[in-house]
Amino acid sequence: MRKDVVIIGAGPAGIFTALEMLKKGTKQSIMIVEKGVAVEKRRCPKSQTKQCVNCKPYCHITTGFSGAGAFSDGKLSLSYEVGGDLPTLIGAEKAQETIDYTDKIYLEFGADTHIEGLGNEEEVKEIRRRAIQAGLKLVDCPIRHLGTEKAQSLYYAIEQHLLNNGVELLFGYECTNLILEGDVCKGVCITNGKDSQEILAGHTIIATGRRGADWLESLCAEHNIAHQPGTVDIGVRVECRNEIMETVNRVLYESKLVGYPKPFKNKVRTFCQNPGGFVSQENYDNDLAVVNGHSYKDLKSDNTNLSILCSHNFSVPFNQPIAYAQKVGELTNMLANGHILVQRFGDILDGKRTWPKELSQSNLRPTLPDAVAGDITAAMPYRAMINIINFIQAMDHVVPGFASYETLLYSPELKFYSNRVKMDENFDTNVKGLHCLGDSSGWTRGLMMASVMGVLMGRRLAELEAAGN
Repeated sequence: MRKDVVIIGAGPAGIFTALEMLKKGTKQSIMIVEKGVAVEKRRCPKSQTKQCVNCKPYCHITTGFSGAGAFSDGKLSLSYEVGGDLPTLIGAEKAQETIDYTDKIYLEFGADTHIEGLGNEEEVKEIRRRAIQAGLKLVDCPIRHLGTEKAQSLYYAIEQHLLNNGVELLFGYECTNLILEGDVCKGVCITNGKDSQEILAGHTIIATGRRGADWLESLCAEHNIAHQPGTVDIGVRVECRNEIMETVNRVLYESKLVGYPKPFKNKVRTFCQNPGGFVSQENYDNDLAVVNGHSYKDLKSDNTNLSILCSHNFSVPFNQPIAYAQKVGELTNMLANGHILVQRFGDILDGKRTWPKELSQSNLRPTLPDAVAGDITAAMPYRAMINIINFIQAMDHVVPGFASYETLLYSPELKFYSNRVKMDENFDTNVKGLHCLGDSSGWTRGLMMASVMGVLMGRRLAELEAAGN
């Protein structure tokens, strides 16, 4: 099979590459290969079973058209300061301009026109004042909230647009290897477990998301694709009552706070805040269960959840941060018998585990009902745990009550995007014809920046097409 462009992964980066090429009037043949199914066929059985059944061969929450984006909280961060390190590669001004452009595309396909976090200047000043007093930085970032259920309908509209305009979507296949001739990528090898094929292409784009970061790292090592170890995020999902977060939820919707707590001074940050949201479980390869959070437009809970992530870097003699984070996750899963662990913050400070009876007597009830009450400190690395505890106590100065005894911590929350593929501003790797986009590339974190990377890739391919290359 021969195509002009083959894209591995139907997440935001891959999708927006194809969308932008269509907007530029491309005549090239485009195929997107996706391990999962079409967005309208993605179903998580937990809504009926009430507990994770560990779907095989993959988790429907993380895999399928639109990637984890369709089943996440669906938030678009509208500032270049949020979403990874892409601005250092392409420049802050270009990053912001492309965010604004990409946001309009989302609106074209039905995104909510309302933007969270605008206005309320005096109340924002007060929150920032308290953050400064606590040694934290408040990052201003307007948010367009798609909502978990609304994101699915939006991406379905995009999926149909691609199909109706000649983009081929091949579901149920995963990439096993690259086809290389010297330092030139000629295409990919794919399989559905029974049938194997080769797809030859002038341009090969790897956009496999956080789920595919480990696979891409191994591919880089095998084929000498220039890369370097980056940062891995290890943390917890924190849940508290809406009453505690009421002001921040109303004024900012998402409080993006960054700190460097003593004694280690690692970067610690909040991420993915979900007012009235629900804590969820995602399953990665090798049966690794990790925690995440969702927020619907219509369905609301009594709680707010957000992640607190601690950044770790490794160099000598150990330089495999993804493997490190996976081991942390595996140990935590072992303690929870394959599920997510949950513990009250006060119990952590008291040096005791949490028991199910204690959770049932609290004001705060877990929105992840099959989470296992236990002791996350038995698996969390000391450095990360101390950073998280000190950050939560600093947060309590910004949001009084955040560090209450009943506040819940779920573990493990892991972000796999540590492998950083070396590329130029055109997303060219040292292997001709090969490009790496989105969270798996190590350059982006989240829906918007991954989409932006796709837009810029699509423009570049359209330019090359117009030039006859």
